[in-house]
Amino acid sequence: MELQKKKNLQRIFAHVCLIAAALFFIVPFIWMVSTSLKDSTQIYTFPPEWMPNPFQWRNYIDATAYIPFFTYLNNTVVITVLSTVGVVISCPLVAYSFAKLKYKGRNVLFVITLVVMMIPAQVTMIPLFLLFNQVGWVGTNLPLIVPQFFGVPFFIFLLRQFFMGLPDTLRDAAKIDGAGEFRIYLQIMLPLATPAIFAVGLFQFMASWTDFIGPLIYLTDEMEYTLSLGLQQFQSQRGTEWGLMMAVATMMTVPIIIIFFFLQKRFIQGITFSGIK
Repeated sequence: MELQKKKNLQRIFAHVCLIAAALFFIVPFIWMVSTSLKDSTQIYTFPPEWMPNPFQWRNYIDATAYIPFFTYLNNTVVITVLSTVGVVISCPLVAYSFAKLKYKGRNVLFVITLVVMMIPAQVTMIPLFLLFNQVGWVGTNLPLIVPQFFGVPFFIFLLRQFFMGLPDTLRDAAKIDGAGEFRIYLQIMLPLATPAIFAVGLFQFMASWTDFIGPLIYLTDEMEYTLSLGLQQFQSQRGTEWGLMMAVATMMTVPIIIIFFFLQKRFIQGITFSGIK
Protein backbone atom coordinates (compact mmCIF):
# COMPACT_ATOMS: atom_id res chain seq x y z
CA MET A 1 0.00 0.00 0.00
CA GLU A 2 2.78 2.41 0.94
CA LEU A 3 4.67 1.53 -2.25
CA GLN A 4 1.60 2.26 -4.39
CA LYS A 5 1.06 5.56 -2.60
CA LYS A 6 4.69 6.51 -3.22
CA LYS A 7 4.35 5.70 -6.93
CA ASN A 8 1.18 7.81 -7.17
CA LEU A 9 2.92 10.76 -5.54
CA GLN A 10 5.87 10.41 -7.93
CA ARG A 11 3.47 10.29 -10.88
CA ILE A 12 1.62 13.39 -9.68
CA PHE A 13 4.90 15.25 -9.16
CA ALA A 14 6.08 14.29 -12.64
CA HIS A 15 2.83 15.49 -14.21
CA VAL A 16 2.98 18.79 -12.33
CA CYS A 17 6.54 19.38 -13.58
CA LEU A 18 5.54 18.52 -17.16
CA ILE A 19 2.51 20.82 -17.04
CA ALA A 20 4.68 23.66 -15.69
CA ALA A 21 7.23 23.11 -18.48
CA ALA A 22 4.43 23.00 -21.07
CA LEU A 23 3.02 26.29 -19.82
CA PHE A 24 6.49 27.83 -19.99
CA PHE A 25 6.64 27.04 -23.71
CA ILE A 26 3.00 27.62 -24.67
CA VAL A 27 2.51 31.04 -23.04
CA PRO A 28 4.67 32.91 -25.63
CA PHE A 29 2.75 31.23 -28.45
CA ILE A 30 -0.61 32.17 -26.93
CA TRP A 31 0.60 35.74 -26.51
CA MET A 32 1.73 35.83 -30.15
CA VAL A 33 -1.66 34.63 -31.39
CA SER A 34 -3.46 37.02 -29.06
CA THR A 35 -1.35 39.98 -30.22
CA SER A 36 -2.01 39.09 -33.86
CA LEU A 37 -5.72 39.67 -33.24
CA LYS A 38 -5.45 43.04 -31.44
CA ASP A 39 -5.46 46.61 -32.65
CA SER A 40 -2.54 48.89 -31.84
CA THR A 41 -4.24 50.54 -28.86
CA GLN A 42 -4.98 47.27 -27.10
CA ILE A 43 -1.45 45.92 -27.63
CA TYR A 44 0.08 48.69 -25.49
CA THR A 45 -2.44 48.59 -22.65
CA PHE A 46 -1.18 47.95 -19.12
CA PRO A 47 -1.83 45.60 -17.46
CA PRO A 48 -1.78 43.45 -20.60
CA GLU A 49 -5.05 42.02 -21.89
CA TRP A 50 -4.88 38.43 -23.09
CA MET A 51 -8.24 38.38 -24.85
CA PRO A 52 -8.56 40.62 -27.94
CA ASN A 53 -11.62 42.84 -27.88
CA PRO A 54 -12.70 43.03 -30.61
CA PHE A 55 -10.90 40.41 -32.71
CA GLN A 56 -8.96 42.10 -35.51
CA TRP A 57 -9.04 39.39 -38.19
CA ARG A 58 -8.10 42.11 -40.63
CA ASN A 59 -4.53 41.94 -39.38
CA TYR A 60 -3.97 38.69 -41.27
CA ILE A 61 -5.27 40.14 -44.54
CA ASP A 62 -3.22 43.32 -44.17
CA ALA A 63 -0.08 41.36 -43.24
CA THR A 64 -0.23 39.30 -46.44
CA ALA A 65 -0.76 42.48 -48.46
CA TYR A 66 2.32 44.32 -47.20
CA ILE A 67 4.70 41.56 -48.34
CA PRO A 68 4.28 38.94 -51.12
CA PHE A 69 3.39 36.40 -48.45
CA PHE A 70 2.11 33.64 -50.71
CA THR A 71 5.15 33.91 -52.98
CA TYR A 72 7.40 33.52 -49.95
CA LEU A 73 5.20 30.66 -48.73
CA ASN A 74 5.52 28.86 -52.06
CA ASN A 75 9.31 29.31 -52.05
CA THR A 76 9.52 27.98 -48.50
CA VAL A 77 7.35 24.97 -49.27
CA VAL A 78 9.44 24.05 -52.32
CA ILE A 79 12.75 24.29 -50.44
CA THR A 80 11.41 22.51 -47.36
CA VAL A 81 9.75 19.63 -49.17
CA LEU A 82 12.65 18.95 -51.52
CA SER A 83 15.30 19.15 -48.79
CA THR A 84 13.22 16.84 -46.58
CA VAL A 85 12.83 14.36 -49.42
CA GLY A 86 16.60 14.49 -49.95
CA VAL A 87 17.28 13.70 -46.30
CA VAL A 88 14.73 10.88 -46.18
CA ILE A 89 16.26 9.27 -49.28
CA SER A 90 19.97 9.66 -48.56
CA CYS A 91 20.40 9.41 -44.78
CA PRO A 92 18.74 5.99 -44.20
CA LEU A 93 20.76 4.50 -47.05
CA VAL A 94 24.09 5.69 -45.65
CA ALA A 95 23.09 4.84 -42.08
CA TYR A 96 22.13 1.31 -43.06
CA SER A 97 25.49 0.75 -44.73
CA PHE A 98 27.29 1.93 -41.59
CA ALA A 99 25.15 -0.25 -39.32
CA LYS A 100 24.76 -3.52 -41.21
CA LEU A 101 27.20 -3.82 -44.11
CA LYS A 102 30.78 -4.90 -43.62
CA TYR A 103 33.29 -3.39 -46.04
CA LYS A 104 36.80 -2.02 -45.90
CA GLY A 105 37.03 1.49 -44.52
CA ARG A 106 33.53 1.53 -43.03
CA ASN A 107 34.66 2.61 -39.58
CA VAL A 108 36.97 5.28 -41.01
CA LEU A 109 34.11 6.74 -43.05
CA PHE A 110 31.86 6.73 -39.98
CA VAL A 111 34.50 8.54 -37.92
CA ILE A 112 34.80 11.14 -40.70
CA THR A 113 31.03 11.55 -40.59
CA LEU A 114 31.16 12.16 -36.83
CA VAL A 115 34.00 14.66 -37.25
CA VAL A 116 32.04 16.57 -39.90
CA MET A 117 29.04 16.60 -37.55
CA MET A 118 31.16 18.29 -34.88
CA ILE A 119 32.42 21.10 -37.12
CA PRO A 120 30.44 24.31 -36.46
CA ALA A 121 28.43 25.59 -39.41
CA GLN A 122 30.18 28.96 -39.14
CA VAL A 123 33.49 27.30 -40.08
CA THR A 124 32.19 25.90 -43.38
CA MET A 125 29.95 28.82 -44.27
CA ILE A 126 32.47 30.79 -46.35
CA PRO A 127 34.05 27.78 -48.13
CA LEU A 128 30.61 26.50 -49.09
CA PHE A 129 29.59 29.92 -50.37
CA LEU A 130 32.73 30.12 -52.52
CA LEU A 131 32.09 26.61 -53.84
CA PHE A 132 28.47 27.31 -54.75
CA ASN A 133 29.47 30.64 -56.26
CA GLN A 134 31.99 28.86 -58.51
CA VAL A 135 29.28 26.54 -59.88
CA GLY A 136 26.84 29.43 -60.32
CA TRP A 137 24.33 28.39 -57.69
CA VAL A 138 24.38 31.60 -55.64
CA GLY A 139 21.12 33.40 -56.29
CA THR A 140 19.17 30.14 -56.59
CA ASN A 141 17.66 27.76 -54.07
CA LEU A 142 19.93 24.87 -55.12
CA PRO A 143 22.42 25.33 -52.23
CA LEU A 144 19.50 24.91 -49.84
CA ILE A 145 18.26 21.69 -51.48
CA VAL A 146 20.99 19.71 -53.25
CA PRO A 147 23.35 19.12 -50.26
CA GLN A 148 20.55 17.31 -48.41
CA PHE A 149 20.52 14.61 -51.10
CA PHE A 150 24.07 13.70 -50.03
CA GLY A 151 23.17 13.14 -46.39
CA VAL A 152 23.27 15.08 -43.13
CA PRO A 153 25.84 13.71 -40.62
CA PHE A 154 23.66 14.13 -37.54
CA PHE A 155 20.70 12.34 -39.11
CA ILE A 156 22.97 9.58 -40.42
CA PHE A 157 24.25 9.05 -36.88
CA LEU A 158 20.72 8.86 -35.43
CA LEU A 159 19.50 6.41 -38.05
CA ARG A 160 22.62 4.26 -37.72
CA GLN A 161 21.88 3.78 -34.03
CA PHE A 162 18.34 2.71 -34.91
CA PHE A 163 19.46 0.25 -37.58
CA MET A 164 21.99 -1.26 -35.17
CA GLY A 165 19.10 -2.11 -32.85
CA LEU A 166 17.43 -4.25 -35.52
CA PRO A 167 18.39 -7.95 -35.31
CA ASP A 168 20.73 -9.39 -37.92
CA THR A 169 18.61 -12.54 -38.01
CA LEU A 170 16.16 -10.69 -40.25
CA ARG A 171 18.88 -10.11 -42.84
CA ASP A 172 20.11 -13.67 -42.55
CA ALA A 173 16.62 -15.08 -43.08
CA ALA A 174 16.10 -12.87 -46.10
CA LYS A 175 19.44 -13.90 -47.59
CA ILE A 176 18.51 -17.57 -47.19
CA ASP A 177 15.35 -16.81 -49.19
CA GLY A 178 17.52 -15.33 -51.93
CA ALA A 179 16.99 -11.64 -51.31
CA GLY A 180 19.73 -9.23 -52.32
CA GLU A 181 21.13 -6.55 -50.02
CA PHE A 182 19.19 -3.69 -51.59
CA ARG A 183 15.95 -5.66 -51.45
CA ILE A 184 16.59 -6.45 -47.78
CA TYR A 185 17.11 -2.76 -47.11
CA LEU A 186 14.08 -1.64 -49.11
CA GLN A 187 11.51 -4.23 -48.09
CA ILE A 188 12.58 -5.27 -44.59
CA MET A 189 14.85 -2.78 -42.84
CA LEU A 190 13.39 0.46 -44.20
CA PRO A 191 9.79 -0.28 -43.09
CA LEU A 192 11.05 -1.17 -39.60
CA ALA A 193 12.92 2.14 -39.42
CA THR A 194 9.85 4.19 -40.38
CA PRO A 195 9.47 5.85 -36.93
CA ALA A 196 13.09 7.02 -36.94
CA ILE A 197 12.82 8.22 -40.55
CA PHE A 198 9.68 10.19 -39.67
CA ALA A 199 11.55 11.80 -36.77
CA VAL A 200 14.49 12.72 -39.02
CA GLY A 201 12.13 14.05 -41.68
CA LEU A 202 10.34 16.21 -39.13
CA PHE A 203 13.65 17.56 -37.80
CA GLN A 204 14.69 18.49 -41.33
CA PHE A 205 11.29 20.00 -42.12
CA MET A 206 11.47 22.28 -39.09
CA ALA A 207 15.09 23.22 -39.82
CA SER A 208 14.35 24.14 -43.45
CA TRP A 209 11.07 25.89 -42.67
CA THR A 210 12.65 28.18 -40.08
CA ASP A 211 16.09 28.52 -41.70
CA PHE A 212 17.20 32.14 -41.91
CA ILE A 213 20.97 32.11 -42.46
CA GLY A 214 20.90 29.86 -45.53
CA PRO A 215 18.37 31.90 -47.54
CA LEU A 216 20.02 35.13 -46.36
CA ILE A 217 23.37 34.01 -47.80
CA TYR A 218 22.31 32.39 -51.05
CA LEU A 219 19.10 34.13 -52.17
CA THR A 220 19.55 37.48 -53.88
CA ASP A 221 16.26 37.94 -55.72
CA GLU A 222 13.47 39.23 -53.48
CA MET A 223 10.92 37.06 -55.26
CA GLU A 224 12.95 33.97 -54.24
CA TYR A 225 12.84 34.85 -50.53
CA THR A 226 11.48 32.44 -47.93
CA LEU A 227 9.12 33.22 -45.06
CA SER A 228 12.01 33.74 -42.64
CA LEU A 229 13.46 36.47 -44.84
CA GLY A 230 9.98 37.84 -45.45
CA LEU A 231 9.37 38.14 -41.71
CA GLN A 232 12.68 39.95 -41.26
CA GLN A 233 11.82 42.24 -44.17
CA PHE A 234 8.42 42.94 -42.66
CA GLN A 235 10.04 43.74 -39.30
CA SER A 236 12.47 46.18 -40.88
CA GLN A 237 9.68 47.96 -42.76
CA ARG A 238 6.82 47.84 -40.23
CA GLY A 239 8.43 46.80 -36.96
CA THR A 240 6.14 49.05 -34.93
CA GLU A 241 2.98 47.33 -36.18
CA TRP A 242 3.12 44.43 -33.78
CA GLY A 243 -0.32 43.08 -34.62
CA LEU A 244 0.59 42.59 -38.28
CA MET A 245 4.03 41.20 -37.49
CA MET A 246 2.58 38.68 -35.03
CA ALA A 247 0.04 37.69 -37.68
CA VAL A 248 2.87 36.84 -40.10
CA ALA A 249 4.74 34.97 -37.35
CA THR A 250 1.60 32.99 -36.48
CA MET A 251 1.01 31.97 -40.09
CA MET A 252 4.63 30.84 -40.27
CA THR A 253 4.42 28.80 -37.05
CA VAL A 254 1.04 27.09 -37.43
CA PRO A 255 2.05 24.66 -40.25
CA ILE A 256 4.82 23.15 -38.09
CA ILE A 257 2.39 22.69 -35.20
CA ILE A 258 -0.17 21.00 -37.46
CA ILE A 259 2.40 18.62 -38.93
CA PHE A 260 3.76 17.74 -35.50
CA PHE A 261 0.22 17.14 -34.21
CA PHE A 262 -0.45 14.51 -36.86
CA LEU A 263 3.01 12.91 -36.71
CA GLN A 264 3.71 13.14 -32.98
CA LYS A 265 3.22 9.41 -32.34
CA ARG A 266 5.76 8.37 -34.97
CA PHE A 267 8.05 11.23 -33.95
CA ILE A 268 8.17 10.07 -30.33
CA GLN A 269 8.73 6.48 -31.43
CA GLY A 270 11.61 7.60 -33.61
CA ILE A 271 13.49 9.66 -31.05
CA THR A 272 13.19 6.94 -28.40
CA PHE A 273 14.66 4.37 -30.84
CA SER A 274 12.23 1.71 -29.74
CA GLY A 275 13.27 -0.90 -32.35
CA ILE A 276 11.21 -4.08 -32.43
CA LYS A 277 10.24 -6.64 -29.83
